[in-house]
Amino acid sequence: MKFACLTLAAAVLCRGAEPAEKIAISPDWSRVTSECRTSVTIQVVVNPPLRRGSAIHDRVFRELRALGADYVRFVPWFPYPRLGVAELEPPAGGKTFWDFSLIDPLATDFLNATAGHPVVMNFSTIPQWMWVTPRPVSYPDDPNQVLWNYTQGSELRDPTAKEVADYYARLVSWYTKGGFTDEAGQRHESGYHYRISHWEVLNEVDFEHSMSPQRYTGIYDAVVQAIRAVEPDMKFVGLGLAEPSNAAATFEYFLNPRNHKPGVPLDFISYHFYATPTPDQAPAAQQFTFFEQAERFLTTVRFAEAIRKRLSASTGVMLNELGAIAADDARQGQPGYVFKPIPDSYWNLCAALYAYLYGQLAGMGIDVAGASQLVGYPSQYPSVSLVNWETGEPNARLRVVKLLRDHFGPGDHLVNTAGGGSFVYAQAFTTRDGARRLLLVNKRDREFDVVIPEANGKTVEYVDQTTGSQPPARAKISGDTFKLTGYMVAVVEL
Repeated sequence: MKFACLTLAAAVLCRGAEPAEKIAISPDWSRVTSECRTSVTIQVVVNPPLRRGSAIHDRVFRELRALGADYVRFVPWFPYPRLGVAELEPPAGGKTFWDFSLIDPLATDFLNATAGHPVVMNFSTIPQWMWVTPRPVSYPDDPNQVLWNYTQGSELRDPTAKEVADYYARLVSWYTKGGFTDEAGQRHESGYHYRISHWEVLNEVDFEHSMSPQRYTGIYDAVVQAIRAVEPDMKFVGLGLAEPSNAAATFEYFLNPRNHKPGVPLDFISYHFYATPTPDQAPAAQQFTFFEQAERFLTTVRFAEAIRKRLSASTGVMLNELGAIAADDARQGQPGYVFKPIPDSYWNLCAALYAYLYGQLAGMGIDVAGASQLVGYPSQYPSVSLVNWETGEPNARLRVVKLLRDHFGPGDHLVNTAGGGSFVYAQAFTTRDGARRLLLVNKRDREFDVVIPEANGKTVEYVDQTTGSQPPARAKISGDTFKLTGYMVAVVEL
């Protein structure tokens, strides 16, 4: 029998009949362990639900604006060639085929929603005709139709990569300089003069076109030089690796300045992590898999950091795709694929995973922790979505991103925090404005009684399975103990 709880706050703070395990937490505010450099942010991958006229367009861009995050990553990606490639056909007969009519609404809505913040733009897909293939690669007339085999070929038709570099220089000019002159000498006017602070050169190059470190570095250098001729103050992000655990040789080669052309900057590198269960794994088992995989990823981060600090210590790090992918998502586009509904608890598990990674990465000095992605939906990685793809309402993942964004940020200090253990993560911060805050993450779908000697009368703000997709709840703590429910992410004001 459970005790009755009359309010949401009471439901979280009251005790059930079965006693929960007690976890003692004790921050030492006098012992600063590191300074936080980590910005909380997300990535926005272009897909049809983000187009104007969709049922969720207005809501998701309002949520993006309200998030107010720095370094949001914008990625027009290959499954929708018409939404991400501005020159789908090669020049011929003195004519070119530049067309921004479907791309501009997406790009400008993004840039307007993030105005006043540094952003990371990544038009990740090189036009397919720039690659050597046995035959031309076709693409659907319908811009909303997903296509998973657009990126073919491993050799550029121009091995110097100048053709690719000129394409990206013109893209940048379109959005920052009001237009560009095409390959045939014709001027194209956009009227856009947006401020774009960062440009990421390609995406998951260890997967897409299977680039060697040498080939990618050559393309990176050519693209950076061409864009800098247009925007001398642009900062650049390199690599975007999908599998950093297999990329020691790539880190070693790319981060060595001697492997780059003179003057080419190494501003940032980026790489990704997705926890992925096995196809036969029940939802209740995924909590163990996700956090075990997170620990292995954090080991990879430490290894990559050792290489970076040895070769190019001034280079920053953006981990700009962090999340989880359901096993079923890997079967998208295959015969017999059927979308399976995702349980609500999954979103809270993923939210707890991100909050845990944020705390760990903040302690390592990583610059950006980006949750992936604003909108996923059936046929395009539904399990990575930060919103409900039918309504645009944030799920627990985006609620936790904003909770962290509102309470922590670069310039805060992490302090020594005793307690927690294998199942409860605890990290105390002294913020830039002098506030004392404690981040708590329950890595398990069961309750713990958290004991904090200084907690009596303090406020806790939290996201858990009772708040679901609603904004974080707030409550007062009575005594020195409160209940951390399954997958709860909480910020205690101390």
